[in-house]
Amino acid sequence: CSHLGRPKQGPEEKFSLRPVAKRMGELMGKDIKCAPDCKATDEVKNMVAELKPGDILVLENTRFYKGETKNDPELAESMASLADLYVNDAFGTAHRAHSSTEGVTKFLSPCVSGFLLKKELDYLKGAVDNPTRPLAAIVGGAKVSTKIPVIESMLDKVDKLIIGGGMVFTFLKARGLSVGNSLVEEEFIELAKSLEAKAKAKGVELILPKDIACGDAFPKDGKEVAYKVVPADAIPDGWLGLDNGPEAMDEIKAALADCKTVIWNGPMGVFESPQFSKGTYDMAATLACMTTKHGAVTIIGGGDSVSAVNKSGLADKMSHISTGGGASLELLEGKVLPGVAALDDK
Repeated sequence: CSHLGRPKQGPEEKFSLRPVAKRMGELMGKDIKCAPDCKATDEVKNMVAELKPGDILVLENTRFYKGETKNDPELAESMASLADLYVNDAFGTAHRAHSSTEGVTKFLSPCVSGFLLKKELDYLKGAVDNPTRPLAAIVGGAKVSTKIPVIESMLDKVDKLIIGGGMVFTFLKARGLSVGNSLVEEEFIELAKSLEAKAKAKGVELILPKDIACGDAFPKDGKEVAYKVVPADAIPDGWLGLDNGPEAMDEIKAALADCKTVIWNGPMGVFESPQFSKGTYDMAATLACMTTKHGAVTIIGGGDSVSAVNKSGLADKMSHISTGGGASLELLEGKVLPGVAALDDK
């Protein structure tokens, strides 16, 4: 069973798993049917009863029922009645206590992880709980507010913390610097100050970019804007910081040179724009080199950094690319994932 999209009012044709079953069949070279429901209706029970060893049946989208995201026990029991055991291989939804990820485990035994889920836990939990040091975390993205728990958690674990992306400017403003029209979350300036102080107290090397690639406007829809690279303390009025500059990347590369484990979550800039993609793609190239030439463990922790690595063509050079954005963030924050906690054997 699985879900697709976020259907609002029950079944929607565009969110049916029938095309998924068809594609799976093509990849596996066998006929795979999609049931008309995920509940144990008479028709679905008959389809299950007709399965022979080696056959596969895909249940219809679990989110066609609102009870799925509410962890409805009746829905969970109905789905569970169709099976003898439960294997969860969906790391991307393991941070949700839904009927198909947590609820069904109350009605089936054994409940175990699949190979992908196990790999995610081995890499992400291994990197956080028992890393080969030095350990560095690269945390990027637009807003400090979305990454506060990760940064706070990482400060207890890492040797080096590299901050990138739009959140840089909240930290720079917290240092008393002028940041022009760059993205700043004013309500988090004091928190940025305290995070930097905490890093210093814990002996964590916190790295902010030395120089910034700026534009005179945001490069919306791929449009070109005026471009200049300036020191981090000299962003002109009316300009926005949109990527790391070359000196910043040189400093980051030097800081990472001795690291044995690196976790990267979030891009260094507006990498969707060719003008401001260099910092992010340089980061991808640096980590790829660390993996292939120096044997470092490099983990790409979900979200936009995965998209950037895939676009860079270097995905196969990383140790591990996480399949879950929210799930990987929560695991890095040190949270217990309900879909994992519910299993008998991880």
